[in-house]
This record gives sequence, structure tokens and C-alpha cells, in this order.
Amino acid sequence: MTLDGIRAIDTHVHIQVDDSGHFGASQEQRDAMDRYFGSGEPPRTIDQTAEYYRERELMAVVFTVDATTNSGHRPNSIDDIAAGAARNADTLIAFGSVDPLQGEAAIDELRRQAGELGVKGFKFHPTVQGFDPSAPEFIPLFSAIEELDLPIVVHTGQTGVGAGVPGGLGLRLGLSNPMLLDDVAARHPGLRIILAHPSVPWQDEAISIATHKANVWIDLSGWSPKYFSPALVRATRTYLKHKMLFGSDFPAITPDRWLRDFAALELPEDVERLVLKDNAVKLLGLDGGSTA
Repeated sequence: MTLDGIRAIDTHVHIQVDDSGHFGASQEQRDAMDRYFGSGEPPRTIDQTAEYYRERELMAVVFTVDATTNSGHRPNSIDDIAAGAARNADTLIAFGSVDPLQGEAAIDELRRQAGELGVKGFKFHPTVQGFDPSAPEFIPLFSAIEELDLPIVVHTGQTGVGAGVPGGLGLRLGLSNPMLLDDVAARHPGLRIILAHPSVPWQDEAISIATHKANVWIDLSGWSPKYFSPALVRATRTYLKHKMLFGSDFPAITPDRWLRDFAALELPEDVERLVLKDNAVKLLGLDGGSTA
């Protein structure tokens, strides 16, 4: 399947289980997520995920989250994800993930993932990983990724992980306020930053950052488009149409549902084309051109 044959690029897809059958999240975390989203999707391996997307003529950016220090639970294998994406290069793009709380070891690991595994970017989840991305101690981490010229996708807003559980499993939503990433974008102008999800309850902040910083985009995953705020729909339709990216948050939300609800917004055809495919092609350099 060639890029011309792709209908859309889903920029936010979780791989829940690796080739050995290991889950990247604890049972308690998975149960909370299932209740929050009401998802009935079964866990899929990397190859099963590839087939799911191939059948739909879609590409997918796939990843896990390394929150080993904060959660005490190791992620599923990033090596497996990268190898699986290489086997299915017609439909999958692998992002890596490192544990920011591991300091220099995290920097060594991200360089290994980029150099040896060939990952095309990195995924972070400040709430789950338990770190403040604006803290000066993480400047070397983001500087290393900036030097590699790879994008990052960073969770923003509330999360289904720990939702409805007393204390929310100890997870702090404030670490995923997108304003913390404004500091990162200002310090690292060469770092492409994707704010993941409509950033409830900080949607206006996310829109402001993406408007102000040329190196910031927004992926629209994790929410059905029918629940998008009027401000987000207006920005997508007009002044941020080149900054918005299709993302489902699969398996929490299926691309089928997301695409159906997005079509119901009845946006102009040129905007749909940008959001569903063209913006991701440019951002990820899939056409061989500049990513700036």
C-alpha cells in the first residue's frame, strides 16, 4: 500500500501487548481505562494492529509509554513495536518512549531507540510518568530529541488512566496542563511538539500555544469529534487547520467511530484533507520533504 493509497493517518495508536504477551499497563490501569471509555476492543499485538489498519486503508503511528519508575510496571517491548512496524512499514510508524525519571539512562535509551530501532518520534505522558515537562532537569532530555530532529507527542488534559478510582491511582492531572509544554516549546524551538488530545479542561490554553508556537501541533485523539468544544472546531476549520492532526487513541476509540463523527462536523473538504492526512505527511516527513 503506497502513501497515495492511504485515506488517512491516525497519529495516536496504543499498542497494549507485545509479542510475548506482556501488557504495558497494570490490570488496574486497564480496568479504569475500559470503564472510562466503554471500549470493548480486544488487545491487539503489533501485527494484528497493522492488519486492522491495513484493512481500512489507514496508516497509524504506534507506541507504548515507559512509566516504569512512577508506576512500578514495565512497558511492553518498544523493540517489539519497532520491529513490528518495520515488518508492516506500509501501514505502521513506530514512536519510542523513555522514562524521564531515569535521567541520563533515559537519554542513552532514546538515542538507542532512534539509532538502533529507527523510531520516528517519542511518546510522553506526564501524568502517568510522574514528571513536570517544564522542569529544568528535563532540558537535556528534550535537547537530545531536538538534536535527533524527531517529533514528540505528549499527553495533555485529563486521562482515563486511574479515572473513577479513589485518588486516581495517585496520578496528578496538573502535570498534563499544556501550558507546561509552552515552556518546552520556547526552550526548544527546533523540537516538533504534538499536544495529544483536546486538552480538557485546558482547551483554550492548547489552542493558544499552537497559535503562538510554530513548532506545536494538536492531535485530536481521545474524544469523539462530536464532543469537541466550539473553540476547537472553529480553530480546526480556520486559523489552525494546518496544525491539527487526526488521532483516534485506539483501542480506547476506534478510527471508524472517530472518522464517522469527524465527517459529521461537515468541515470544508480542504480542511478534512489537511487534518486527516496532509498535515501528518508534512510533520512526519513522509513525502521526503521538509518537516518545518
